[in-house]
Amino acid sequence: MSADYDSQDPPLRAVRAFQAFAEHGSVADAAAQLNITPSAVSHQLHLLESFVQTPLTERKGRVLCLTDEGRDYYRSIRTAFTLIRSATHQVKERAALTQVTVGVTGLLASGWLFPRLGRFMQANPDVGINVVYAMHGNYPSDPADLSIRFGAGRWPGHRATRLLSAAVIPVCTPSFLQRHGPLDHPRDLARMPLVHDGDRARWAAWFVQAGVRPDKLCGPLLEDAQLTLAAVQAGLGVGLLRAALIEGELAAGRLVSLSDRKLDVGLDYYLCVREEVPPSDAATRLANWMLAESRQG
Repeated sequence: MSADYDSQDPPLRAVRAFQAFAEHGSVADAAAQLNITPSAVSHQLHLLESFVQTPLTERKGRVLCLTDEGRDYYRSIRTAFTLIRSATHQVKERAALTQVTVGVTGLLASGWLFPRLGRFMQANPDVGINVVYAMHGNYPSDPADLSIRFGAGRWPGHRATRLLSAAVIPVCTPSFLQRHGPLDHPRDLARMPLVHDGDRARWAAWFVQAGVRPDKLCGPLLEDAQLTLAAVQAGLGVGLLRAALIEGELAAGRLVSLSDRKLDVGLDYYLCVREEVPPSDAATRLANWMLAESRQG
């Protein structure tokens, strides 16, 4: 047997026909699986044998069987077909997912969204979730399907629904409290190192609300809430952190609340949807789920 081929790759249709024949042990059954005629299967088998220049089948009486070379070849390509089927299934699964992009801040993601998101994913396996950072400021350009934003709830081109309170409470680590406590009264905090998120105005407003006038507000100034949390966790001082985003830290005892007095400056977290682009069914499901989770506390 001989044949001239420009490619070193075997004729794939012929390999597929051989695999089906070897799997079923019958030309007729292979033809039925491949939706071609038995004569077409036989032709493909001859074509493959010409390519490999080795008999892969032999006739015993009226039955077509595999040769020893054919059985060895089948064992080898069976693994390859299993890999091909698996890879194809994975691609089809990914293609079937409806992707939803959610823009969030880092602390909101780690402190509120991620501890809950698994329940949505389990109940909605057809929805693929892409999480990206929501930029601070005015959010001039935001391609996310949904975004959770911090502010007063007014952003041009977006429909905003209040999601979570951004009220802050004073917290520290248990070890910090053990070293510096007791800290039972707001005036006790006035003499502590304070961790400041963005500016020193928030602590100043909290003390005004508490009726305390500290001589000075000491402690490090951090750029955002994520860094503020990290600084508090490192024992650098007492921080004003958003209660809704540190539930897990408080419940686990990694942070302790020093007062029930909350500071609310009228800025909260809002779930935003672009007005010019109607949300997909998947995005609507995710949005409704997040709103329901927020109502449960």
